[in-house]
Amino acid sequence: MLGRRHYRIKVFQALYAWFQGGETRQDVAEKNLLQSIDKIFELYYLQLSFFLEVIGFYRIRSEDAKNKFLPTEEELNPNMKLIENSCVISLQQNRDLQKQFNTYRFSWTEEQEMVRKIYNKVRNLKDLKEYLNKAEVSFEDDRDIVYRIFKKCISKSPELQFYCEERNIFWIEDYQSAALFILKTIKQIPEGFPESKPLSSLFPKDDDDDPKEDRKFIGDLFKKTIAQSDKLEELIRAKTKNWELERIALTDIILIKMALTELMQFPSIPVKVTMNEYIELSKLFSTPKSKMFINGLLDKLVEDLKKEKKIKKKGRGLL
Repeated sequence: MLGRRHYRIKVFQALYAWFQGGETRQDVAEKNLLQSIDKIFELYYLQLSFFLEVIGFYRIRSEDAKNKFLPTEEELNPNMKLIENSCVISLQQNRDLQKQFNTYRFSWTEEQEMVRKIYNKVRNLKDLKEYLNKAEVSFEDDRDIVYRIFKKCISKSPELQFYCEERNIFWIEDYQSAALFILKTIKQIPEGFPESKPLSSLFPKDDDDDPKEDRKFIGDLFKKTIAQSDKLEELIRAKTKNWELERIALTDIILIKMALTELMQFPSIPVKVTMNEYIELSKLFSTPKSKMFINGLLDKLVEDLKKEKKIKKKGRGLL
């Protein structure tokens, strides 16, 4: 499943839209947030579907070359290593993967020009030529070339990224995240992977990974940050007397509010984890000065909240 950091990013984006005065109904805003996360899984399967379409195109071109008027010796006897690649076959024959493709109704019939462009990139890939020239290949070799083809030709494809952006404007920011999950999936495919086993079980997992628990975390973080917003602003104002709150960037305020909500409302998340996560998020969404500001302010707030016993954690080492 997606990592907690990605969930925090999605909640941050939803809260930013909320505090900017976007959606006026909180239940609708929360529903849109959860749907945006569900869409990442669709993007995951879309990229895998496209990858297998390119491999299928590779097979068709190899067959067509044999029927040329004057085929070369190489065209009459094509190298079949990629077509017979055991990792590719595991993906092609996986029942759960095919079920997901059918659910989302992916079709590349109208996108054959894009498929052809990516096929040419794959065919000319140096890594593929080295793979095809090997006298014998192991399962590890098969898996490695699938990983390299996907990484170099699919995950970095401007054509496919543009296609995804046209299909869903929010997908462009999630494109690389979905690609990263696919690369991790490929690396985890074992030899002899049964076609009946759901591929989704190979998503990278947190130690406490549970889809229902994750969905609750997302909803609670969003709702509780909004519900406690005024009180959290009071805490921030008390520690920023030399600043007017209006002068602090909205992104910084939201990150601090989210961090405080986690610290006080999520007893199973260690203080250190929360602190580290929001400092990392500040690097993505704020300036270097903001990162220092958020870090220093959270340190002071945590110290006060501990003294006031407003941070209550369950389990060893959570403080």
